[in-house]
Amino acid sequence: MKLKHNINPVLLQFINFIIFVYSFVTYIPWYILSGSRQAIAKAKQVKAKPVNNKPGGAYRSVNSLHCLASVLYPGCDTLDKVFKYAKTKFKDKKLLGTREILKEEDEIQPSGKVFKKVILGKYTWLSYEDVYIKAVNFGNGLAVLGQQPKTNIAIFCETRAEWMIAAQACFMCNYQLVTLYATLGGPAIVHGLNETEVTTIITSKELMQTKLKEIVSQVPLLRHIITVDGKPTTWSEFPKGVIVHTMASVQAMGAKADTGNKQQARPVPSDIAVIMYTSGSTGVPKGVMISHCNIIAGITGMAERIPNLGEKDIYIGYLPLAHVLELSAELVCLSHGCRIGYSSPQTLADQSSKIKKGSKGDVTTLKPTLMAAVPEIMDRIYKNVMNKVNEMTSFQRNLFILAYNYKMEQISKGYTTPLCDSLIFRKVRMLLGGKIRILLCGGAPLSAATQRFMNICFCCPVGQGYGLTESAGAGTITEVWDYTTGRVGAPLVCCEIKLMNWEEGGYYNTDKPYPRGEILIGGQNVTVGYYKNEVRTKKDFTVDENGQRWLHTGDIGEFHQDGCLKIIDRKKDLVKLQAGEYVSLGKVEAALKNLPLVDNICVYASSFHSYVIGFVVPNQKELAELARKKGFKGTWEEICNSPEMEKEVLKVLAEAAMAANLEKFEIPLKIRLSPDPWTPETGLVTDAFKLKRKELTAYYQMDIDRMYG
Repeated sequence: MKLKHNINPVLLQFINFIIFVYSFVTYIPWYILSGSRQAIAKAKQVKAKPVNNKPGGAYRSVNSLHCLASVLYPGCDTLDKVFKYAKTKFKDKKLLGTREILKEEDEIQPSGKVFKKVILGKYTWLSYEDVYIKAVNFGNGLAVLGQQPKTNIAIFCETRAEWMIAAQACFMCNYQLVTLYATLGGPAIVHGLNETEVTTIITSKELMQTKLKEIVSQVPLLRHIITVDGKPTTWSEFPKGVIVHTMASVQAMGAKADTGNKQQARPVPSDIAVIMYTSGSTGVPKGVMISHCNIIAGITGMAERIPNLGEKDIYIGYLPLAHVLELSAELVCLSHGCRIGYSSPQTLADQSSKIKKGSKGDVTTLKPTLMAAVPEIMDRIYKNVMNKVNEMTSFQRNLFILAYNYKMEQISKGYTTPLCDSLIFRKVRMLLGGKIRILLCGGAPLSAATQRFMNICFCCPVGQGYGLTESAGAGTITEVWDYTTGRVGAPLVCCEIKLMNWEEGGYYNTDKPYPRGEILIGGQNVTVGYYKNEVRTKKDFTVDENGQRWLHTGDIGEFHQDGCLKIIDRKKDLVKLQAGEYVSLGKVEAALKNLPLVDNICVYASSFHSYVIGFVVPNQKELAELARKKGFKGTWEEICNSPEMEKEVLKVLAEAAMAANLEKFEIPLKIRLSPDPWTPETGLVTDAFKLKRKELTAYYQMDIDRMYG
């Protein structure tokens, strides 16, 4: 993973000698003063152990071997109690911050397209007390509109302060919050709203005009739409019986409401807090029922992995709050006195698409200390920085590479490099504000190269987390002093993890040197199940003889000797792409296999990449005819190995995929044409001609590397 330089060998020897002398001279003062020796010792410690010596025994964090953690603070067993505790403790401290829009401009591009650019001001803040009062008033206002405890209410909105205020109102009043991604398509929104039978939806002006307006007639029970950012200019198109309110007007109703004689139905730990919709293999989203105690257990485990979390920390919130990673991260911060400044992917950095050139992005203004990210964003940062490195002069580029490679060696030994950090990597670090002390990555696997790059250039630990919506986002997180790559850390203190044999895949919890198998997560963070889907709930969740609830994740993992987990495979053919979209490989294959041009097809996707690829056994007659039409001459092998013919076949596949209503991200972007058929004799298919994915992957590994190159 070292970067390549082009330095004269003699000069390189001299530079290496200088580095050696510097390292030798500074080692003893560094060792005494930095305190890093404790971090080195911690990195080598065992982090989790099996609770018994039986094969398949559950692993627990060494900090919760005898009892799993379930609450942050004594007596705070529901989310309303957690917020009330935080409000009392941090009353006048800043909590939620939003930037004021100073100016909006239309910028015409050379292509003729018009992009909207903004100039943003400083962050304005609401204190814990302010947010609490707004949430109380909003909850009471919803009651005036007829919302009853333990009934569903939907939020379909971008990540912003009002989202969190609305959520806290629902937690207080025991309304079940149905969350839907702002990027969902019309049919998925309709499915979620109708399945949960909501009468009220909380949204923004933009989403109401662009998404809800088109589908509101398909949601017959809908009665109230509440916009968080003022009334839209027009809403005459809405059906009779649907009333549009602003959040401010509902809060005003709540402030005037007489709640003195009315006994509020406060939630109990087992009550449902959130019904979080997540996409499945069929493309129809399924709702995961998450109780108050599930979320509290999850955030208790997550908070334990963040050292010195407190009032000095600032978190930047820009990922979808409808995703369990962002919701959990913000609830962790809220419960520990941190500030949360809101942003969006379009305004995050100075170079972001909506930020006017010369003005400041959100990270530059906020200077956060904590940040969560998905691999796609980290990969984008990595590519942008490396592109800039390649544009440097030869001297600058070689200096950067030398510092990068030197720091990589030091990190692998557990050492720090303060001189490199301040002289070489300071500018890169400023891309995220310059104050980041912990970066947490979740949602999909992070490549080792990107993880190490972020460690080096942003001068902070990059933690990988593993969890599912069905486990309230909690499972594992790497510890801050663990600088290894490719692993997801030890189980959190709120849960235990065991590996179950998967005979079909050849993974066993008795394997040496590391036990392997399907990952099962147990603990109070494991959720109630799927909304109105008992069949799927019984399939994915089980309860053992001790009453412990287990989630069968479908992921394959192995435990290392220090108790850290590594994800090595996936049981299902459902693959999560880098950007978070799910692709059902079988579904794509079924849509393309019946083409005259295709004799057989195997679709492949990697969570480290954002697109799908495929291996195709073409029909010889059809491909030969296509080659003739395109004027390509050659042998059968030459036709199949031709990049030109690959492109022509891709066009045919893309047309068929569009006709079959596949999503854009499901359509293979690159393919390999195989001149040889797949038969049971080749070992690439079964006797029933079912694909052997593992064998196909191994057989085409060089082509996979090329297509993802």
